[in-house]
Order: sequence, then C-alpha cells, then structure tokens
Amino acid sequence: MRTLLNERVAGDRAPIQGYNIYELGDVPLQSGAAVLKRAQLGYATYGTLNSAADNAVLLPTFYTGTHIRNEPLFGKGRAIDPARHFVISINLFGNGYSSSPSNSRAPQDGPRFPQVTLFDNVACQHRLLTERLEVRRLALVLGWSMAAMQAYQWAAQYPNMVEAILPYCGAARCSPINHAFLDGPKAALQADAAWNDGNYLKPPQKGLRAFGRVYAAWAYSHDFFRDGLYRDLGFATLEDLMRDWEEDHLKWDANNLLAKIWTWQHGNISDNPIYHGDFKRALRSISARAIVMPCSSDMYFPPSDNAAEVADMRNAELRIFQSTWGHSVASPGRVPAFQRALDEAAAELLGG
Repeated sequence: MRTLLNERVAGDRAPIQGYNIYELGDVPLQSGAAVLKRAQLGYATYGTLNSAADNAVLLPTFYTGTHIRNEPLFGKGRAIDPARHFVISINLFGNGYSSSPSNSRAPQDGPRFPQVTLFDNVACQHRLLTERLEVRRLALVLGWSMAAMQAYQWAAQYPNMVEAILPYCGAARCSPINHAFLDGPKAALQADAAWNDGNYLKPPQKGLRAFGRVYAAWAYSHDFFRDGLYRDLGFATLEDLMRDWEEDHLKWDANNLLAKIWTWQHGNISDNPIYHGDFKRALRSISARAIVMPCSSDMYFPPSDNAAEVADMRNAELRIFQSTWGHSVASPGRVPAFQRALDEAAAELLGG
C-alpha cells in the first residue's frame, strides 16, 4: 500500500488531501480475454474498524465521482458517522484515482485500457476490504447512479458479507434506454477530430464540451427546465447552465470518460459466472435489507425499473423521492430535502 499526498490526478482540479493506493498486482478480468496489469485501487477511510470488524460502511464512487465527492454523505452526528462507523470510499476503475486509461502504463494506456466490468470492480474491492482492511461484514453499502449499481452488485456478488444496501437513483442493470443515452455523449466526444481514436496529443476540447452539453439535458427533468430551476443553482439562463456542464467536463480525461461508459453500459448483476444471465435469480439471492430510492423524474433510472427489482428481492422497500430535479437530485449535498431523506433511510438500515 502507498499513501499519496497533495498530488493531482485526472478528474479533479483540487489537490488531493490524502488517499491510499492498494496494489492488486495483475488481475484477470471477467471477460477472460485480458488482464489488468499492475492494478491499483485508490481509496480513503474515515473512522475505525471495531473489534467485530462489522461496522464498515462502503461508499463506491459514481460516474464522475471521487472519494472526495462522497464526503458530503457522512459526518459528525449524521446517520453515517465516523465516530461509530468505519467509512470506506473506493474509487471506480477509470476515474483517474484507481487504475485508469490516464494513469496506466503501456501497453494499457489511453484507448488500450482493457474493458472492466462492475463485477471486476467489486471483486477487487472485496480483496481490498478483506485482505488489507480486514473487514468481515459490511453494515451498509450505499451510493448514487453507478455507485448504486455497485451496491446492488455487492449484495448479489457477496450476499453473505452485506447486511444492508441503499441504492439511490440507480439500478441493478443498465436498461436499453440508458445504454442508448450513453451512446449520445460518447458519439459527441468521438466526433472531435482531435479525438484521434483515443490517441490524442492534447485534450479533445470540442468533444469534451459536446459531451457535457449532451449529458446535461438528461441529468434533470422536463419540469426542471420548464420551471427554470437552474436559477436555484445560480445560473441566470439555461445557456449558462449548459456552458457550466461544458466547462466541468473539460477537466476529465476523455479516455477515462469512455472507459467508465463501457463499464456502465455493461452493468448487470446477473451477467457473470454466478448467475449466468438469470436476472431474477440474482435479485432473489440478495439477502441484505434494502431501501431503494429512485427519484420520480429520473430519466436514467426510472422508478418503474426499481419497482420490478424490489418485487424480486427478499427484504426490500421501494421509497420514491418526489422531485423535479431528476437524476441530479442525488448529487451529494445539492438538494437538502433529498439529503435528509437519505440520512433517514441510512439510519433505519444501520439501526437494524
């Protein structure tokens, strides 16, 4: 294990305050066609593991998230409190902290980075938790979007280790419409001549701006735009909001964005050697207590998909959050009412 301090990586403008690297060695991937060489997981911990090794709360990261972006999810006096819980925030492969196109050596640098599934991510996270951190049981796994997909993945992949999950604005698999949406920003990015099949000499800025603009419309809802709720974020006009999304995506490495899109599009808790594509069986295998929290207006992960999932889970509750903020209602710390609802759900699950 190495500890890195005050270092910059792709995907975050601010210096890192401190995080750990767990070196996994060469990791055979689920596809069987490739090995992730010199694989590394970037992670941060808060609090202390108890003597029973069962007070751990796992926070995976979302699509453009990092362990830093997860920090608004816990704190002193909150449902998740490092004074009581051992909080672990693990970065997704491809986000610039863990092994990614931007930080891997040849021959797996840039567009040559291998295709990594959520099954691969969770298998490596399991190694970190058990081999390095000595966690025996997870009290809770929670997260937004791709992190929610990982919460489902954990509960299906290691059902005997997970006590409870709280996936919000996410799903147990990527739906066809979600897959099609993701092809939009991907195509916009790759249309930039500077993209050069991923072998760019400088960031493909036109493509990154187009990526952000295509992505933005789906992140909210029809009512959000109709009612001008972008003003609540400090934007005077819709164009100001869209330009902010453009600027935000300029800081991301293009190959990292596309590597994670592939992972997202192939997310499915049953697409692995355990369940062999039997989605209902995978859902029925989840023994963890679950509160599933979609947003009523989320266009990525509609509540109807979650309702069908909960119907096949043993001990799950569907708790729809009514909001016009769409998928972005769950952005950490953005909508106070959602954060309160999330804390209440986490407290229920952690309270047993």
